[in-house]
Amino acid sequence: MFARSTTIQAQPSAIDAGIAHMRDIVLPALRELPGCFGLSLLVDRDNGHCIATSAWESEDAMHDSAERIGPIRDRALEIFGGSAQIEEWEIAGLHRAHHANEGACVRATWVKTDPSRLDSAVEIYKAGTLPAIEDLEGFCSASLMINRRSGRAVSCTSFDSAAAMAANREQSASLRVDAARRTGVAALDVREFELALAHLRVPEMA
Repeated sequence: MFARSTTIQAQPSAIDAGIAHMRDIVLPALRELPGCFGLSLLVDRDNGHCIATSAWESEDAMHDSAERIGPIRDRALEIFGGSAQIEEWEIAGLHRAHHANEGACVRATWVKTDPSRLDSAVEIYKAGTLPAIEDLEGFCSASLMINRRSGRAVSCTSFDSAAAMAANREQSASLRVDAARRTGVAALDVREFELALAHLRVPEMA
C-alpha cells in the first residue's frame, strides 16, 4: 500500500470551504480512480496547516493517477487559498482499535533516519511502540508511512477527542523519546490536528 500526502498552507478563513470541497468534490472523484483507497484530511485551524492524504493499492496505481489528480489538486488549492507540498510514502503499518468518529484528532510525528535502518525501525515500532500507543487514553488508530529513498517517516495516531489527545500529551512525548532511542531516528516535527475527513479504507497492516 502507498500514499500521497499534500501538505497545504491554507488561509485559516478558507478552511471550512476547503473541507466541504474535499468532502463533496474531491473524495467522490478519487473514488472513481483505479486503485484508490480513499482520503483523509487533517486541519489546524489556528495556522492553516492542512494535510490531505490519499491511499493506493500499489505504487503504480498512485503514479498512474498523477495526471488526473493534478487538476483536482489545483482546484482544491484555489479553495483553500494556499500552496502545497507533495510527498509519496509506503504505508508500513496501520492498526485500528475502532473507526474515528466526529471530533477525533490526530497527533503526527515526523522523523528521519538512514534509509538502511528503516526496516529495523518499522519492526521496533510495531513490536514495542505501537502496543504502548494503544494504551493511551482515547486511542482510535495508528499508522506509519515511510519513504525509503529519503529515510523520512511519519506516524499518525488518532484519538477520540481533543481532550483525550491533550490528556496523553506528556505520556506520548515519553514514548517518542524512548522510540527515538531504540530506533536511532531523529525527530523532525510533532503537530496536532483535527481529523476533518476520515475516509481511508486501508486494511489492517500491523
